[in-house]
Amino acid sequence: MLNSLHVKNLALIEETEVHFEKGLNILTGETGAGKSVIIGSINLALGAKADRDMIRTGKEYALIELIFTLDDEKQRERCLELDVEPEDDMIIISRKITAGKSLCRVNGAAVTARQLKELAEVLIDVYGQHEHQSLTARKKQLEILDSFCGESLKRIKEKASGEYKRYMELKKEWEESDLDSESRQKECALIEFECHEIDEAQPKPGEEEALESAYRRMANARRILEGVSLARHLLGSMEEESVSDLAGRALREMKAVEGYDNALAGYTARLSEIEELAADLCRELADYEEGLEFEPEAFTQAESRLDVLNHLKSRYGATLSDVLAYREAQEARLEKLTDYDAYLETLSAAMQAAREKLLASCEKISAIRQKQAKALEKKMTQALHDLNFMEVNFQIRLSQDPDRAGAKGYDEVEFLISTNPGEPVKPLGSIASGGELSRIMLGLKTVMAEKDAIDTLIFDEIDAGISGRTAWQVSRKLGILGREHQIICITHLPQIAAMADLHFKIEKKQKGNQTRTDISILEEDESIRELARLLGSDLLTKAALSNAREMKDLARDTKQY
Repeated sequence: MLNSLHVKNLALIEETEVHFEKGLNILTGETGAGKSVIIGSINLALGAKADRDMIRTGKEYALIELIFTLDDEKQRERCLELDVEPEDDMIIISRKITAGKSLCRVNGAAVTARQLKELAEVLIDVYGQHEHQSLTARKKQLEILDSFCGESLKRIKEKASGEYKRYMELKKEWEESDLDSESRQKECALIEFECHEIDEAQPKPGEEEALESAYRRMANARRILEGVSLARHLLGSMEEESVSDLAGRALREMKAVEGYDNALAGYTARLSEIEELAADLCRELADYEEGLEFEPEAFTQAESRLDVLNHLKSRYGATLSDVLAYREAQEARLEKLTDYDAYLETLSAAMQAAREKLLASCEKISAIRQKQAKALEKKMTQALHDLNFMEVNFQIRLSQDPDRAGAKGYDEVEFLISTNPGEPVKPLGSIASGGELSRIMLGLKTVMAEKDAIDTLIFDEIDAGISGRTAWQVSRKLGILGREHQIICITHLPQIAAMADLHFKIEKKQKGNQTRTDISILEEDESIRELARLLGSDLLTKAALSNAREMKDLARDTKQY
């Protein structure tokens, strides 16, 4: 459930915080008051594209924060799958938008836009003003049916996706294997040359690191010798003052006075260690210096070997392991080309087997879709009856074509509807008006909400193109949906606003020479006054208020059934 929305410096909003509740949360206000900004801010927090022009004039940044409470175990599990750890069953999403960039965080940790989108799909479902238009697209209809089918279909689609990928890999290999005899001979000759070149060099993984270390040491032998010699001289020179001499002198001075204060004994011991350490290090450097030899022949061999290895890496791979892997792959390719007819026969058989596996999965996918399509038809018919489609005939048509076999199966889905008795069913987009599409989408959301774990549904002007008795039916449906889910709905219709469990008013106010959008919770009397305004009354007369109060009472009675 969405507990709260905090918005700062976004468009006309200076700063506001809204606390939502379970049930039907209604937002109303005059046209242009900023209702769309409220829904837009939620979309922004959930990863929608941000624009610097959204930042309030004169401000450096905009901030949106959403706080969700998880009430469902499936939601918790899905969040954990997305590597989001709820804190006390809470998810806090924040987004800061600046002129240069935006930063998204979940429970304080930065997340990518993709992670945010996946999380949003678990927490909330936002229905925008124009979403019903996408309902006419067959791709969208397939997505809706698949979502209704649930986990059983999801598992088989994942299997089909892997099978389709394997089939396409084999098909690509087949298409690229059309070589004539001369081309095969040329390729065989090239592979044999490459394998011979690699075999002759006999590279070993990791070999170049040891060679480069030895080469670097030999190439800088003179500089190393100078540095080691000077360091040894400074540590223990017999001619000038050295670290050993100075440490020894300091030690003698400390021993002469340590009897006067017991605290000095620790310093004397540490000076003794320094003197011994300097002497030991001086001897070790002398041994290293004696063993440091420059052998021109060894240097030349290392340099030559490195040239060979670098040549191999420049042609066959970034590392010697890559070079050896390339040789192995080329050897396998040579074996195929040597017995080309047998290779083609094996490849053809593998490709056919892969296609048969894919088609078998597509058949299972189609069977699940057909079964669930019948169930969805039945539920949608009932939902549409509830939304004042009295003589509706809703059907889902599936057509199969093996040539379409892919990661999602081989079905094409089409939603058909007839809203008048005696009229044949036709594709959704060809007969449904905007208002009808809005109701059909609401019917779908209602049906899908029964299967989804998503608790929060947002509707931005679901009332487009409806009025009268139909508006009451839509209002009643939202009220019923609000019994089990949190609904946040922007509306212009008093019939829908009257059904509110919590009523918010959005209004534009003038502050100095600036305009801002505010949002406030309405008490019972305030809600009735807002309903009177929505009913079209410029003057809040007793009759207008009485009408609004009667509408509120009617909605209250309706919700009790």
